[in-house]
Amino acid sequence: MSWNFLDARARAGLTSVLALAVTLYGLANVMPSIGSFRLGPFPMVFFRSTFFALCFLVVVLGLKGAGGRQLPKWVDAVAWLSVVAMLYACKAFYDVSIAIDEAMFLFGPKDMWTALAACAGALFLCWRLWGAPVALLGVLGIVYMATGPYWPGPLQTIGGDVNELLAQNLWFSLDSGILGSTFSIVVTTVFPFIVLGAVLEGAGAGESMIRIAFALMKRTAGGPAHAAVLASGLFGTVSGSAVANVVGTGVITIPMIKKRGFSANFAGAVEAAASTGGQIMPPIMGAAALVMADYVGVSYLTVVIAVLVPAIAYYGSLFMMILFESRRLGIKADASSAGVAPPERQDYLNMLLVFGPLVMIVVLLVGGMSASGASIAAIALLFPMSFINPAVRRSPMKLVTALRNGGETFAQLLTAIAAVSIVISTLSATGVPVKFGVLMVSALEHSLFVALLVVAGGCILLGMGMPTLPAYVTVAAIALPSMQALGLEPLTAHMFVFMIAVASTITPPVAIAAYAAASISGGRPIGTAVQASRIGIMIFIIPFAFVYNPLILTVPQAGAAFAWGPYLLLLVKLAVAIYVMASALIRFDKRALGWPEVVARLAASVLLFAPGGHTDMVGAALTAALLGLHHWKNRTAAAVPSA
Repeated sequence: MSWNFLDARARAGLTSVLALAVTLYGLANVMPSIGSFRLGPFPMVFFRSTFFALCFLVVVLGLKGAGGRQLPKWVDAVAWLSVVAMLYACKAFYDVSIAIDEAMFLFGPKDMWTALAACAGALFLCWRLWGAPVALLGVLGIVYMATGPYWPGPLQTIGGDVNELLAQNLWFSLDSGILGSTFSIVVTTVFPFIVLGAVLEGAGAGESMIRIAFALMKRTAGGPAHAAVLASGLFGTVSGSAVANVVGTGVITIPMIKKRGFSANFAGAVEAAASTGGQIMPPIMGAAALVMADYVGVSYLTVVIAVLVPAIAYYGSLFMMILFESRRLGIKADASSAGVAPPERQDYLNMLLVFGPLVMIVVLLVGGMSASGASIAAIALLFPMSFINPAVRRSPMKLVTALRNGGETFAQLLTAIAAVSIVISTLSATGVPVKFGVLMVSALEHSLFVALLVVAGGCILLGMGMPTLPAYVTVAAIALPSMQALGLEPLTAHMFVFMIAVASTITPPVAIAAYAAASISGGRPIGTAVQASRIGIMIFIIPFAFVYNPLILTVPQAGAAFAWGPYLLLLVKLAVAIYVMASALIRFDKRALGWPEVVARLAASVLLFAPGGHTDMVGAALTAALLGLHHWKNRTAAAVPSA
């Protein structure tokens, strides 16, 4: 007997129907009123239990084996058993929540086992979709919550009734656990943007972005590499997912980068680093900007403005890295070898499908509309606008498919959010952030820089293998209270954690974006990850820069009063530091750099932003001297006639 009682076609059809139902149900819950008409919000307890159950069923139906093959029988069996357990747990969540509202409720062993069954099902799917590291975090959280009183030393927690501890903190609460506050934020704020991103992709502007990017960059030495950076930046405004960026643009750009003369590792690294930047590129930012705004208590537009300069600086650094690598390899511009069809008038029209909704979002946010309301309005605008694209006019069902894809994408993301919610509940119940704060204060006794290094290490470690949003939420729960205790403004602390957590997608050993790019380039996964970390090093450095110079984040909520003079000077210093550091890391400018000059350039770039009264002046003087000497040597060498 096979547990795969639905054939592939029936399973795919049912998945599509239910995924579309997820989209429509979720949008109806957050849809703003139209005059006196409004569908949602639906009753909280009912909506959370039914919506999660629906998402869970979509994920189970959509599970596939390696290479898209049929699932192993035991996996399919466990998946369907988890469906039964989850449906029961969701009904129990509803019944218990109603009972708690009406009277006092005491949790017993049955409730504890129901909570554990729900967690087991969610973590099983998380493992199948996102890999073992994310699921193991949830497992460790449950184990620690249950056994905390028996751990030694500072790891020991206060004891209590284990039935109540696990039942309430893991499942039966509207504030903590899988269906708690994190679930609420993601469903009400992030979900509409996930759907918007799916509809933007379905509207068909992706190929147009790539053709336009290649046309703009064809006269540069980097050619396809520069085009990959530009295309991934544009694509990132839509998807906000590093792996989706790699898959969406890398299949075209990576072979072209290799053809231009770059190594396979470098080609994959460029795409991975550029795609990672899509997660910090406004306005979607891997959906983390929406959660950040809610956590910090500022508007979504404030977060978008704050991240704008760091995002542009990061992409600027990628352009410089490619420029110097092209010079080092002696690669010249070759407009005829692009290998991509030139953009047509329709390609430029298709760009309206991307920028029209994004501009509308910004305008509505400035006007005071909520982020979810603005995103739904953008979706409503995009539907008629999408008929600009002839492909959509020929097949309007592409839009329905896009809505379906949005529902399935969100359902899959929700499994990772479930694992993260377990971790957050464990942290809240056991007081780990307080203990981490003691470690931070101890580190601060040495220096703020050491304390930030501790946080950065934790961000990278906990963010490995996770999508952007769960990585940010996990690290934020642990590190942010301590960072604010160090004197950082909430927005600055959140942005630091966010950018470092994003960087984990290119950081060995679990560099998911680099691995995806290596599978296309044919390069070595670890080698590609190392190269990507070198090329994208500014994503690690910029957060330290804006901690010491919060004016980089532009908005006053970051902790610095805005003034045009200091702001413009800071931007100039940032641009110079990027130039100097990029050339040092590639070990090439106009000509090869020796190690003494590499070290001196790195020191100069650090001094431009190091804290202290006149360190930036010292850095500027050293930079001017180094660049002047280098260019003089280059002119002198060029003037000497060859033998």
